[in-house]
Amino acid sequence: MPELALLAEVIRSGFVESVHYGSAVGLGPSGRTEVALGPVGAPVLPRSSAKPFQALACLTAGAALAGPRLAVAAGSHTGEDFHVRLVRELLGDYGLGFDALACPPSWPEDQPTMRELIRQGQDVSRERMNCSGKHAAMLAACVANGWDVPGYLAPEHPLQLHVRTVTEELAGEKAAHVAIDGCGTPLYGLTLTGLARAVRGLVAAAPGSGPRQVADAMREHPEYVGGTGHQNTGLMRALPGALAKGGAEGVLVVALESGHSAAVKVIDGSPRATTAIALDVLRMMGCDVGGAAAYERVDVLGGGVPVGRIATRLS
Repeated sequence: MPELALLAEVIRSGFVESVHYGSAVGLGPSGRTEVALGPVGAPVLPRSSAKPFQALACLTAGAALAGPRLAVAAGSHTGEDFHVRLVRELLGDYGLGFDALACPPSWPEDQPTMRELIRQGQDVSRERMNCSGKHAAMLAACVANGWDVPGYLAPEHPLQLHVRTVTEELAGEKAAHVAIDGCGTPLYGLTLTGLARAVRGLVAAAPGSGPRQVADAMREHPEYVGGTGHQNTGLMRALPGALAKGGAEGVLVVALESGHSAAVKVIDGSPRATTAIALDVLRMMGCDVGGAAAYERVDVLGGGVPVGRIATRLS
């Protein structure tokens, strides 16, 4: 696939062991494309990078979401106890329990939490799945509107049609493909430029508006967007005012308070270099991302110590 751009090299002891190809785009405060590497006009599946748009759809459909609740709706939480408590409270306010969730059962991504659950003899559960916050918000929107609850994941469901409309409006383009995400929700394919445009639209929106409420909730409560040790959470803390949301299969979006945004798709699906690539795109546009220097260096280990690194190759 010669049209793909070389985005990063994995260097071990001075030897290029692996490479990451894909595409990356950067938009300036005006929304104009300032960096374009690879086929940025080709559709990608945004995976969980689309969660902020899905959360916005739930909010504008009437779900009572604010602060941490809105952040967990837009996030991919690590399944820690404080995440599960919040999901329980949100569902309970709408007369629902964990049994209403249609996301698949899973172990939490947070390893200490998983080990404690195993020690207690517990098993996988839907509430520990990283998408349970989004699903709880979708269920809340359904109850608020009197829509069918059990069938809330059907692509033709009123909520999912609203999600599609909201996503397309933010991206400024029609969905190129409809797929089913890993958690069972409909997923709308966008160009990488459209994805960058959509996330930029959240941070650039007027204060108090729906899109800005989503952006502010994520930035003010990053621990609900990810969790302990999660790279999205750490990046938002390192760069105050930044919004970051990763997705499966090597997708990441980052938007800054300045109105700059970056979107990355690594074609082999690995996320290990996506943060460094996105930060490099932002730097190419003149953005100060020095506070996130710890996320720009990805070490390659040998014998438990660094023997190389993953180096971006954007310029």
